[in-house]
Formats: sequence, structure tokens, C-alpha cells
Amino acid sequence: MIGHMLVSAGVLAVLTMAPGPDMAVVARQAVSGGRGDGLRTVVGVAAGLLLWGLLAAVGLAALLAASATAFTVVRFAGAGYLVYLGIRTLLASRRSSVPEAVPEPAERSGNPWMSGAVTNALNPKIAVFYISLLPALAPPQMSPQAGMALLVLTHVVLTVAWLSGFVFLLDVARSFFTRPTVRRWTDRVTGGVLIAFGARVATAHP
Repeated sequence: MIGHMLVSAGVLAVLTMAPGPDMAVVARQAVSGGRGDGLRTVVGVAAGLLLWGLLAAVGLAALLAASATAFTVVRFAGAGYLVYLGIRTLLASRRSSVPEAVPEPAERSGNPWMSGAVTNALNPKIAVFYISLLPALAPPQMSPQAGMALLVLTHVVLTVAWLSGFVFLLDVARSFFTRPTVRRWTDRVTGGVLIAFGARVATAHP
């Protein structure tokens, strides 16, 4: 069972490290609000994953994945939220167009925890991921419910560890990222990435 879990954890780790909306939202909050806001965003992301894990356990995630209408509603809500965050970030890049000699004060980009939680809660691809992949990775020695719960917790722990490390890395380099010119281009790139992920979510299929 230990060997099976190590293989499953390795698969989840690779998927966790793949760039996605979570990293873009965490980067946005960490650069604009500092390490504290970045870590609070990570906690929100974890809360969103736990929510989908709970829904998968009680069967609601499977219902969502099977219902084209429900999937579409959540899909467009999640896509709209990411596009909204992207537009806000692009607008922030215009406000940061100040002379290089004038330091720009830190500006919080909304509620960090809520940004992380809503980004995941409105991403139906997580529901599809949990109900399609996790059962195949679950240890055969465990019941389906216990195996699902264990893998969801493993995924949450890996996500928190990976994104927290990302936040600390950004925090170390924050003096660089908060320079007006760098901040302006960082906001533009992050905003564009968020909008691109929003478009990707909008075109997702169950």
C-alpha cells in the first residue's frame, strides 16, 4: 500500500506543479500584498479543493460532471471570475505607471482568501479530476470512500506545500517585483494569464 501511495503522490505532485489558475491568483496576491496575502490565498485554494473533495465524497461532483447544464453554469461562472481578476490586474498595471523614482505603496487586490477559494470553487475541472482520476489512483486495499479522502488530503497537502514555496520565492524577490516598471509588466503578464485561463475554463468539457 505504501508503494502504491508513493506512486499516486508522485502523479498528484506532477499535476500540482503544472501552471494553472491557482498559481496565477497566488502570484497576483503575493506580488500586490506580500507574503501574508499570498499565504492567505493558498489557504483559500486549499479550502476550494477540500470543498470539491467533500462534494465528490457525497456524489455531487459526479452529478455536476454528468449534467451538461450544471457543468456549463459553473464553468462560465469560474471563467467569468478569472477574466474579472485578469481585467482588474490589467487596470492595476495602468495605475502603476509612475516615475521610477517614486516608490509605489503596496495595494491589496481584494480578499486573498476569497480569491483563492472562489477560483477553485468555480472550477468544475477539479470535480472532473477528482471523480475520474482519483479512483484509479486509490489504494485497492482501502474502501473507495477512504481512498478518495486520503488522495484528496494528499493533493491538498501537496498543493499547499508547492504554492507556499512559490509565495516565499516571490517574497524573497519582492523588492524586485515592486519596482514600478517591473510591477507594471508583472501585472500585465499576470492579467493576461488570468484572462487566458478564464478562456480555457470557458471552453472546458466534462
